[in-house]
Amino acid sequence: MRYSQDHKAQTHQRIIKEAAERFRRDGIGATGLQPLMKALGLTHGGFYSHFKSKDELVEKALQAAAAELDTHCATLFAQEQPLHAFIDSYLSEWHQTSPGQGCPLPTMSSELGLRGQASPTTDAVLNARLSQVEASLEGDNVSDQGLVIMSTLVGALMLSRSVEDPDLAKRILEVTRGHLKKQDEPPR
Repeated sequence: MRYSQDHKAQTHQRIIKEAAERFRRDGIGATGLQPLMKALGLTHGGFYSHFKSKDELVEKALQAAAAELDTHCATLFAQEQPLHAFIDSYLSEWHQTSPGQGCPLPTMSSELGLRGQASPTTDAVLNARLSQVEASLEGDNVSDQGLVIMSTLVGALMLSRSVEDPDLAKRILEVTRGHLKKQDEPPR
């Protein structure tokens, strides 16, 4: 049975969407193609009519996750206190407990880095966030400040997800959030 081009395109997007969630939630290495395709009601062999390799799917999934993040961040950075809104969202309990829907940097970039598989999309995600953060800062060295803020956000989120004690995880988020927001306040 032959499917229409529209059906193939829809299936292609379903695979990317599911992979983007699983790669962020479970990791790239831990996400097998067979279980991924089975979860969508598709066969493992059908994967190769959509993608040349898992690496191609990883890049497309990272791009899809980046697009989701771009949409979310556009809303945050349109608020009255954009940097505070971004920090609150990034270091929220929801983001800590929902890696499959959140920013891909804490999960996918660390794994890609360990594998020696840097991605241009990772650079694009980081540069997009840096631009937004820097635009909301005042004073000298906003570029350096933006990099410190992003590094701190990603690191704090990774730590909060990796500890067993839920109180410690919550404390990591709260203390980091408070510190970053205090740094953004004008001097008195």
